[in-house]
Amino acid sequence: MRSGTPRVAAVATAIAIAIVVGGIPVAAADALVGPRWEKPRPYVLEDGVSAAVYSYRDAIREHVVVSAPDGDGDGRRDSVAVDIIRPRELDGRTRVPVILVASPYFACCGRGNESELKAYAADGSPVTFPLFYDNFFVPRGYAVVLVDMAGTNHSDGCADIGAASDIGSVKAVVDWLNGRADAVDARDRPVEADWTNGKVGMIGKSYDGALANGVAATGVEGLETVVPISAISSWYEYMRFGGLPRAYDHATSLATAVSGERTEEDPDCDRVNRRMSVNDGDESGAYTSFWSARDYRRPPGPQVDRLRASVFISHGLQDTNVTTPNFSRWWSALGRAGVQRKMWLSRLGHVEPFDYDRARWVRTLHRWFDRELMGIRNGILGEPRVRVEIAPDLWRTSNTWPVRPVRTILRPRADGRLVAGDARRGSLSFVNDASQSEAEAITRGRDRNRLLFLTDPLARATRVDGTPSVRLRVRSKVPKGQVAIVLVDYGRSLRVLATKDGARTLASQSCYGERTRYDDACYFDVARRLERTPLQVIARGWARLRGDGIHRITVRLTANDVRVPAGHRLGMVIAGASSDWVVTVDPSPSTYTVALGRTSLRLDNPLRFTAAGPAAVPLPTDLGPGALPSPDRRPIPW
Repeated sequence: MRSGTPRVAAVATAIAIAIVVGGIPVAAADALVGPRWEKPRPYVLEDGVSAAVYSYRDAIREHVVVSAPDGDGDGRRDSVAVDIIRPRELDGRTRVPVILVASPYFACCGRGNESELKAYAADGSPVTFPLFYDNFFVPRGYAVVLVDMAGTNHSDGCADIGAASDIGSVKAVVDWLNGRADAVDARDRPVEADWTNGKVGMIGKSYDGALANGVAATGVEGLETVVPISAISSWYEYMRFGGLPRAYDHATSLATAVSGERTEEDPDCDRVNRRMSVNDGDESGAYTSFWSARDYRRPPGPQVDRLRASVFISHGLQDTNVTTPNFSRWWSALGRAGVQRKMWLSRLGHVEPFDYDRARWVRTLHRWFDRELMGIRNGILGEPRVRVEIAPDLWRTSNTWPVRPVRTILRPRADGRLVAGDARRGSLSFVNDASQSEAEAITRGRDRNRLLFLTDPLARATRVDGTPSVRLRVRSKVPKGQVAIVLVDYGRSLRVLATKDGARTLASQSCYGERTRYDDACYFDVARRLERTPLQVIARGWARLRGDGIHRITVRLTANDVRVPAGHRLGMVIAGASSDWVVTVDPSPSTYTVALGRTSLRLDNPLRFTAAGPAAVPLPTDLGPGALPSPDRRPIPW
């Protein structure tokens, strides 16, 4: 954005031809007065959307510090740094809604594909706001507010990874915007947010999106909508897979990382980190009070039943950083709670829709905020709620997701088949191999270190959507064990690659919004990384086994929505250690025995197969680059 060729700023035609009184077009000051606004509406309507009629260059830019609850336990209220940009023409004339981005990354890591950071003038006033929201929305009558989460950048306090300090520090800003909290300006003078009508929309990717989900789940008044992108809804499901840690001490290492570039050190954070490390349940993998405080879907922490805000989800179906249960279970919980919701799902990984479908995303987001924050009735709530990319650039829309659950039960056979038939007795065993990779498990032929079951070829192209699950009875002889299950689409096809999130940055740029000499409003374009690959993983799941003996478990796999071509086969792989993804709790070459008659795969899709018989199927030995991801066992959700 900063390094691109500056765009010639184009001001909307409406402001060029309107008669202006005191800096406000007559259309805004007279014709658009309505019963929902005590003062003139802050927008000019053009082609059904708010038009860019206000100056971005002359916008008011200010820095305030909001008083937040004591999140680090030092006995003092925390101070949260807030940067604001809003239309100067509307100051004192009408009140504007707010688009709020809260983040721990405005100093340490940056935001967006180009890792943009905040920047300030010599007097401390903000001059650079990361991402395009300020460039695009301020000229359309919105304020944009960027918040440094507690313990990061210019805010004091400590990060606590999605719990009371993180969420409380951001909620305090929403409270201030609605007259319920205190703040001071750069000269330490009390300041009120008398320029806003208190209608707030939060948006953010990954950790930022988790903050949006968490604040919404408090039920705070004034938060009208949230747009979580590749976002966390349960930190347990971010850092644990089936009770198995991705890495030990993940929470404390993440807290240290996001606080690394803060302006002042806070010794109290060492105490906060030690407390997290003691209570995170790494050794047992249990869902403890530590995790329930960081779960936005159910009590006792912030929870979905308290939501007042609508929710517009965006997520990548190949996201290995914030995996898909974080959106799928959030989506289901929102539906049960009766929350107004919308969703986009892409075939990429941890990538924003602004990068993979820029023009359509900006149009859609514009209309969403216009409806939810400006009250413009533009029909967006009557359009299909869900838009899904089921194959490269092949999109489908629906009002429900999954689309039409029709249960199919597939059962393993001793000859290696996976069939839609009755259960049959029998058992098969595998020897745990702590060094076995996922690539080895799904591509080797006969292998004593895993079990593989294959369907007959699909008779027609089939959409596999939703959350597959596996019921499993397994016997082990070790005090701590683990099981990994992988659902695979075997067959060569053009696919979005799983490495590097399936995206590549181009040399070309496109521009959205108005510019200044500090900010050209231009961003590098992004394209999908496409290749023909011999297979793709549809879903994964894991389970921790506590104690030796027989275990009867149900493993919920990761969610997906993908088109599997006719002639392809589905494969179910059952193995032990999964060192690519989780901590190995059983490194021994122990034997695990699976009862075939008590094991089944459930899909929420109708499947038809050709009658190919039990003939052996050659597995691909050369996957080529990008067919499988290279997961980070200790990821940073950014």
